[in-house]
Amino acid sequence: MNDALDRSELFPCFQPIVELRASQLAGFEILARWRHPQHGLILPPNFISLAEQHGLIGRLMTQVTQKAFQSAPLLPDCLMLSLNVSPVQLRDPSLPSQIQKLANEAEFPMSRLHIEITESALVDNIELATTITQELKRMGCTLAMDDFGTGYASLRYLEVLQFDKLKIDRSFVASMLEKRGSRKIVAAIIGLGNSLGLINVAEGVETQQQADMLQLLGCELGQGWLYGKPLPAESIPQMVAAAPQAFSQCFDLPVKDDAVSGLEALPTQRLAHLKAIYDGSPIGMCYLDLELRYVSINQRLAEMNGRPAAAHIGRRFKEVLPELFPRVEPYLLRALNGEPVSRVEVCKPADHCCKLDGTTLFTYQPAFDEAGEVIGVSLTAMDMTEWSRVGWHKDENTGSCACFAALGIDASQTQVSSLLANFVGKSEN
Repeated sequence: MNDALDRSELFPCFQPIVELRASQLAGFEILARWRHPQHGLILPPNFISLAEQHGLIGRLMTQVTQKAFQSAPLLPDCLMLSLNVSPVQLRDPSLPSQIQKLANEAEFPMSRLHIEITESALVDNIELATTITQELKRMGCTLAMDDFGTGYASLRYLEVLQFDKLKIDRSFVASMLEKRGSRKIVAAIIGLGNSLGLINVAEGVETQQQADMLQLLGCELGQGWLYGKPLPAESIPQMVAAAPQAFSQCFDLPVKDDAVSGLEALPTQRLAHLKAIYDGSPIGMCYLDLELRYVSINQRLAEMNGRPAAAHIGRRFKEVLPELFPRVEPYLLRALNGEPVSRVEVCKPADHCCKLDGTTLFTYQPAFDEAGEVIGVSLTAMDMTEWSRVGWHKDENTGSCACFAALGIDASQTQVSSLLANFVGKSEN
């Protein structure tokens, strides 16, 4: 290895990193390669540990990084470079100054340099790691926690070390379409990153389905063979000119059509949007889990049920509304089996709590996760009691439908018929 460094046989390759939603190139990750005179191209797993054991990792990083920075003129100014730092290097207080020197020599802006640190690198000496990462941040670098979820790092590190990115390990990405556990881990990491204001980067993206799933879950960046293999510096112009893999407009995933929506917003933004709609809806709405427990309920439905919203959460439907449950249970079970059931009229029995004990129009919609598995039921309820009591006759003085007038709505008989045809339809008995 020492002779290889003396002969300058180590060199950088560049792998594209793509913005998923915009489908455009964001930059490249620098990956070390060894061009051996007898054995040809040697990949990092076969020489990085050897360099660390013999105290040569600093020289290796310097040689590869220097060549990478020298290739920077081939990059448009908007593209960044991402550099991996070995756990051994994170014990060297001079690391930031070494990187700064190499960047200055090549006139490469530190603001375009992203430093990737593995979780395992933080275990040995968190105090020193904190000092080094703070200095890198002060110099203008962006920090990414690499291979997140595979090491031993505490979540506290995400706050203490002020990371800017989370890199989702390729092992989870590779199996997320087949394994529910992997898919949930990926979704959880993306959600964590979003909640902390971090950018998520998925490694090992090899298929269009994986890319579509990641976009669906709200991941911002991706890299992998779908976008290009790591190539030497002379291939940078071709990689920059090549258009990244475009995303399909209709997702070829095992999900229901109505489960794919709002893809231009992050999960936290979609949640805020849906909560505003949910809380402000004049129609009663709730979400039940697989055990038919209330996970959420809006104020309108709580009022219809005659109980505070807090009295519902965590309790089963049949506990909260025992008199009503036998009448709706068949439809709830159908929804849990994946069948939407729309516009079912139910005459609610009177009890000491329910304020509205007349006719209610229920809709039961199965809720699917990103792979099409049922995870609960979304229930909507519209009180029809006033309409049933007032009737549908035309008011001779105003020309407005009496039942709508009673509800404060001025509508003609024709308008009423049209509204009901669109919303109510034929009730299911």
